[in-house]
Amino acid sequence: MTDTTRARTGGLGRGLAALIPQRPDASAATEIPLERIRRNPYQPRQRADAAALEQLVASIREHGVLQPVLVTETVDGYQLIAGERRLRAAEMAGLQRIPAVVRQVAGRAQLELALVENLQRADLNALEEAHAYRQLMDEFGLGQEEVATRVGRARSTVANTLRLLDLAPRVQQALADGSISEGHARAIAALEDHAAQETVLAAVLERGHSVRQAEALVRSLKDGRRRHDRSATLRAGDPELERVETDLRGALGTKVTLRPSRRGGRIIIEYYGADDLGRIYERLVGGAA
Repeated sequence: MTDTTRARTGGLGRGLAALIPQRPDASAATEIPLERIRRNPYQPRQRADAAALEQLVASIREHGVLQPVLVTETVDGYQLIAGERRLRAAEMAGLQRIPAVVRQVAGRAQLELALVENLQRADLNALEEAHAYRQLMDEFGLGQEEVATRVGRARSTVANTLRLLDLAPRVQQALADGSISEGHARAIAALEDHAAQETVLAAVLERGHSVRQAEALVRSLKDGRRRHDRSATLRAGDPELERVETDLRGALGTKVTLRPSRRGGRIIIEYYGADDLGRIYERLVGGAA
């Protein structure tokens, strides 16, 4: 293996080649009827980009399947380990057979192989990665450190990705269908309360908040719960005032603080740049500055 190859695969731990039992004929492929191949029950990818799949179908119709899929032999045929998109595209292209490399691989290795292959191709969204990590942990008794080692990720990356599974269902759905980015989801995950998470989600969807703006809103909501300064002490016995502050934060999409005093008080509205100020101005007066 060259130094360049090592650099390219090192970031994913052992990679596919190291996970598959190697033999002298490891690169040999054979043509297998599509009808004899069953899907991989451990396939981590839950969604497929329709446009990208159509492009692959067109390529296969013109050039054939250039890279073999990976299968393991079963009693009644074969089970797919890696190459879900190629198999689907070959079926859509009307092929009867597909080139495949046959290996004997146990259940956990099937999940690892499918997961690593998808990570190498950047084919999984963050939520799919999280479900795959959780499956490795739940079905095979692995800890976060072991999962990180097997898929070539830092433990902190695995831990942060797993936190996405604690998001409110509506937030998870928004991430899965691409309505929000992984950055938005990670920002929202800093809130434990699902109702608060959905408040931030609504602000992101309705007002087009950037990740930075979402993080600012999350901070403001968290700050509102600490009540560690004098203003929090003054309104500790006034849940109505606290509700108004929370509503203002949600409506303006930024940190809003009510500072009550004996003769009234102040409303402090924070902004994070000229664009953010213009957006808040429009919300307040109903027109552009």
